[in-house]
Amino acid sequence: MKREHIYKIFSRMPTIETKRFILRKVTLDDVDDMYEYAKEAEVTKYLTWSPHVDKSHTFEYVSYLQNRYKVGDFFDWAVVCKDSGKMIGTCGFTRFDYSSNAAEIGYVLNPDYHGQGIATEVLARVIRFGFEKLALNRIECRYMIENQASRRVMEKNGMSFEGVCREGMLIKGNYRNIGICSILRSEYQKSNQDQTATQQK
Repeated sequence: MKREHIYKIFSRMPTIETKRFILRKVTLDDVDDMYEYAKEAEVTKYLTWSPHVDKSHTFEYVSYLQNRYKVGDFFDWAVVCKDSGKMIGTCGFTRFDYSSNAAEIGYVLNPDYHGQGIATEVLARVIRFGFEKLALNRIECRYMIENQASRRVMEKNGMSFEGVCREGMLIKGNYRNIGICSILRSEYQKSNQDQTATQQK
């Protein structure tokens, strides 16, 4: 996998869909919706970034993203409800290991929409994109070990828990223990084959 290939794909950020959601690039029209959840301390409790202090902060951030989208070095989709058009979070690739055909996925969701299987649904679609469109061999997700809800989302998508990187990240002034879950291309393909065989019975 070449960096140039990834940048070319994401410089024309593809729009993808799930049953309930459209995943597209984040735009300035999303500022209000993003600020609605990004300002909440509870939302960023297990994330590497701090709450947005005001709406102008969100505006500046989203404006900055537009330039990164243009060159193809930002890989996050806005998660948008099909029925309302509301942007309720993001999901996408946070890091690529180009020499090993591997990547990491991250996600965040407006807490008003927790408990509806949304993160599971959206993560599944991004995993599919990673294996089928980007030809990745390995996809992983990381989480602060206190955030067991996030681990459950990963495991529902066929990811296996690999272990804990002790004090693996310095986040907001504190060293945090980081759990890692992953799925391999071979596992993804086998899961799809098993699902197809079950449906054909």
